[in-house]
Amino acid sequence: MNASTKRPLFQQPLTLFLCLALLLSGGLGTVAGLFAGEQKFISVGPVAALAAEGEAEKERKIKYWAAPMDPTYIRNGPGKSPMGMDLIPVYEDQVSGGSTISIDPVTSQNMGIRTDLVVRADLSRQISTVGLVGYEEPTQYSVNAKIAGWVEKLYVNETGQRVKKGQPLLEIYSPELVSAQEELLLAKNTLVAVSRSSFPQIAESGRRLLDASRQRLKLWDVSDEQIRKIEESGQVQKLLTLYSPYDGIVSMKMVNEGMYIKPGMQLLEISDLSRVWVYADLYEYELPWVKVGQQATIYLPYVGSDPLVARINYIYPYVEAKTRTVKARIVLDNPGFELRPDMYVKVRLQAETVIDTLVIPQEAVLYSGEQQTVFVALGEGKFEPRLVKSGLQDGKGRIQILQGLQEGEKVVISAQFMLDSESKLREAIQKMLEVGQETDSESAEDLFGDESAEDMEELF
Repeated sequence: MNASTKRPLFQQPLTLFLCLALLLSGGLGTVAGLFAGEQKFISVGPVAALAAEGEAEKERKIKYWAAPMDPTYIRNGPGKSPMGMDLIPVYEDQVSGGSTISIDPVTSQNMGIRTDLVVRADLSRQISTVGLVGYEEPTQYSVNAKIAGWVEKLYVNETGQRVKKGQPLLEIYSPELVSAQEELLLAKNTLVAVSRSSFPQIAESGRRLLDASRQRLKLWDVSDEQIRKIEESGQVQKLLTLYSPYDGIVSMKMVNEGMYIKPGMQLLEISDLSRVWVYADLYEYELPWVKVGQQATIYLPYVGSDPLVARINYIYPYVEAKTRTVKARIVLDNPGFELRPDMYVKVRLQAETVIDTLVIPQEAVLYSGEQQTVFVALGEGKFEPRLVKSGLQDGKGRIQILQGLQEGEKVVISAQFMLDSESKLREAIQKMLEVGQETDSESAEDLFGDESAEDMEELF
């Protein structure tokens, strides 16, 4: 037979061998070209697909081997895990860069991951808190004893009793007061006697003595009217009446009729209720919303009572140790005495609206020490942890974002703790691999010294 003569395709040894192998493996799909001598290819159906998949597997590069039940157990080659299971390969295209993680849709659904958009919106907050009515401190007065003596008559003998300025409070007998009155009358008589003297110095001394006697009584809260009556009558009064110097109610009473009192002893406390203070309790996270001069609405516990409108007068610069709140002071006029000290009221504050700011749901933020982290959905099952700086929080579960996010991005609002743990695990593994690569490169340098890369290639 001429060497140039072509043999039929089915008579060629290689073709017969391939057909026999396909028949034995059960994967024969379509054998074509056996009838036309010009055809030189064989179509094998599924076998071709398996071959292509094998080629793709060869192209993927294995980064490391990990235990199926413990992702932190990694090795450079195949082997057994501490639990006796075969290590599985982890390819480079499966490892996310940095702390970014990838999750398939089925796992994401099982974890219950939900996302929400970063949007621009107006942020406002209405603060509802409790308030306590108190006395206006500058209009609280204390009535003290400036001399020693006995209370012979007590005109104001009830706590809560209303008093007016100039109203008699009590009558007191004091030997010191009696002596001071006698000195006053003696000084007056002396002045009358020396006024006819030819020596003007003597008359001037008499006038100074009378003025000193009057001043002494005034320092003991004896009024000018009482002193005038003593001088006109020329008689010493055994009992001297003390009058109220202020308007208000008796908020405290520490004296009883017949009691012996000493100088400096507090007898009564008088408080003016025409104006009162309301102390509103504010939590620390509410403080950025509250400012001096802000409008406040007060609701009384009475049924059918009208709300009262006032403004914040002062915010105290300290936190109450027991309640962990800061008090805001609201000043209210109280002409009808509807507001009573130690009464609880409801306070509502409408904070100023923050216009056009970035907001996200509050549950999207993870707090870890000084850092605030959110997970951003990048699409295709990838999630990236990102540090953010937050601002104000409103009453609808939204929080202001000052930096770290952009409008239109998607943030995770559920299952962030599982994503956070997975992200930290991936980051730790990445760092372990980087340390291992650095160690291998250092070992190679120590082994070959200062030889160049070309010398290394010649060796191998």
